[in-house]
Amino acid sequence: MPVAQAVKDALDSSSMIRRMFEEGIELKKKFGTDKVFDFSLGNPDLEPPEAFRQTLLRLVTEDAPGSHGYMPNAGFPHVREALARKTSHEHGVTLDWRHIVMSVGAAGALNTVLKAVLNPGDEVIVSRPYFMEYRAYITNHGGKLVEAAADDSFNLDIDTVRAALSEKTAAVLINSPHNPTGRVYPQKTIAALAEILLEHGGKTGRFPYLVADEPYRELVYDGLAVPPVLSAYPHSIVATSYSKSLSLPGERIGYIAVGPRNDDKDTLIDALIYATRILGYVNAPALMQRCVAELTEVKAAVYMYAARRAAFKKVLDYAGLSYINPEGAFYIFCKVPGGFANDDRAFVDALKKQLILGVPGSSFGAPGWVRFAYCVSEENIRNSAAAFKAAGGR
Repeated sequence: MPVAQAVKDALDSSSMIRRMFEEGIELKKKFGTDKVFDFSLGNPDLEPPEAFRQTLLRLVTEDAPGSHGYMPNAGFPHVREALARKTSHEHGVTLDWRHIVMSVGAAGALNTVLKAVLNPGDEVIVSRPYFMEYRAYITNHGGKLVEAAADDSFNLDIDTVRAALSEKTAAVLINSPHNPTGRVYPQKTIAALAEILLEHGGKTGRFPYLVADEPYRELVYDGLAVPPVLSAYPHSIVATSYSKSLSLPGERIGYIAVGPRNDDKDTLIDALIYATRILGYVNAPALMQRCVAELTEVKAAVYMYAARRAAFKKVLDYAGLSYINPEGAFYIFCKVPGGFANDDRAFVDALKKQLILGVPGSSFGAPGWVRFAYCVSEENIRNSAAAFKAAGGR
């Protein structure tokens, strides 16, 4: 029997990131790990902090009765309380445990939110370029992704967002620090976005949700801070995880934070809890919930990613390649050199011949660019310099 047509169509244009990552595995088998420069996947190479290891070992050893059983679908109340305190501090609002819904990573959080708020045909505005899976997440729940081009510096362009708003707009989905560009949206941009959403809601009677995808919140450089959204706009929701900040991508632990000024927030939270259950997650992993509740003061090793960023910029400078300076996350967005006529896939193929793996910007809606993930060793980054120059540098 054939598979669903929508899934078949999606498979034909499936994630280029995963495809490049899997190709990298084969290249490493053939040429050796130290000879391949795999910058394709945002898979942190840093091990989780020692505090996580100690907490995990203690909780496993304690093995309290019921610790591996079902809990309320939204998560353990004491875990939600701990994360409410953390989020209140980050976003300048007062949350209690009921405003938090634990999730299976940030991807699970986003799918839960979209399931809870979208009606068939509703629109979600996303700034281009964007993480490629957003389209699938939105389509999963009957919605339509509407692109709003970023400005020349890859900041959120308020004018293009305003032009994209319609009576069908259910949400605006933002990502800061941004994948793939590393951009951090400044406070004035968030304030301007909140202003146009309030204006739009006043005219149409429908206030779009502002959904902030924030797994990289703690990975910022040069003294920057990620501006809060929960205090900036009443109808806001945060989706986040510990995949990047604590290097726990495989543990699939995250959470949703509902802004306290959301209209009918109790119904919204009930909908999120219901969506968590019927999407098949049932609840976030019990052991990981208990772990992260005790790690709210543990910080990401930003200094190590800053060193990798500096090393990568030095390599690209040596190769004569242009790029956007990352303000956060661990990605660098590189401009395709002139000899490739703006063809990012051709440049990716040339890089591959030098055993360098990156992801074409067209996969993110930004042809003419290539994304590199620098969550790899500094040694691997430094050793790639000659290969970058040979692939198309000056």
